[in-house]
Amino acid sequence: MTDPQALSPAELAATPEEHQRRAVNSLIRADDITAGYLPGINILEGCNFYLDQGEIVGIIGPNGAGKSTLLKALFGLIPIRKGAVTMGGENITSAKAHRLVQLGVGYVPQTQNVFPSLTIEENLEMGIFLRPKKFAERFDAVADLFPLLSERRKVKAGSLSGGERQMVAMGRALMMEPAVLLLDEPSAGLSPMFQDQVFIRCKAINATGVSIILVEQNARRCLQICDRGYVLDQGRNAYTDTGESLRNDPKIIELYLGTLAGSSEKTVEAPKKVDTQE
Repeated sequence: MTDPQALSPAELAATPEEHQRRAVNSLIRADDITAGYLPGINILEGCNFYLDQGEIVGIIGPNGAGKSTLLKALFGLIPIRKGAVTMGGENITSAKAHRLVQLGVGYVPQTQNVFPSLTIEENLEMGIFLRPKKFAERFDAVADLFPLLSERRKVKAGSLSGGERQMVAMGRALMMEPAVLLLDEPSAGLSPMFQDQVFIRCKAINATGVSIILVEQNARRCLQICDRGYVLDQGRNAYTDTGESLRNDPKIIELYLGTLAGSSEKTVEAPKKVDTQE
């Protein structure tokens, strides 16, 4: 058994024992999750995770570590073979998507996250089909975060750039006024300008009271905005700490981030109006 005194703070926080201690009264927690896509092949192997109210929690790690798999397991999109997921103490393990949406969980997949043949307005209507009478109210609230959605509401989503589509996808997930937003690689494939806007909007969404779970390959920017971060490796927690501590941890830099020139990093600022040209 590993001597706890030999572990770094981030390694200690990733142990099952520390997870159990720290995850008490959390908003969402996953305990000892084993899950995968194909029978007999597990991507997650005893993975632990928790999210507290009001947090942005980032999930980073090498390709194949299980980052997106964990997000899909939380949203009931893949079979969980062992372990449990709870929200506010209620067991939601493998719950159906519509049930999770009713409970206040929004999910934005990395790809195929808009209806291309529908307009922006119609995409957002799909996001609140369970409460159609609240469409106007929620549309205005979401448009405050993403002005583009109001300005181009009659434009078909299929004609939008990748960055604009990401705004539509995030806006649609927010229409049901979720307590928790799950974002799977929201900056993937976007221009640097739109990547910046994604992270700025994450902070703005969080400021409205929405807790966020963010899977990202842009690890440095993810850790810059998140309250806490998880580093997954081979389907398990390898390190857990505040975003700032992970960004400056020599072992994390060496293994996962590469050379990190702190002085050259950008700072995520207050939201600004988004340029509609990517």
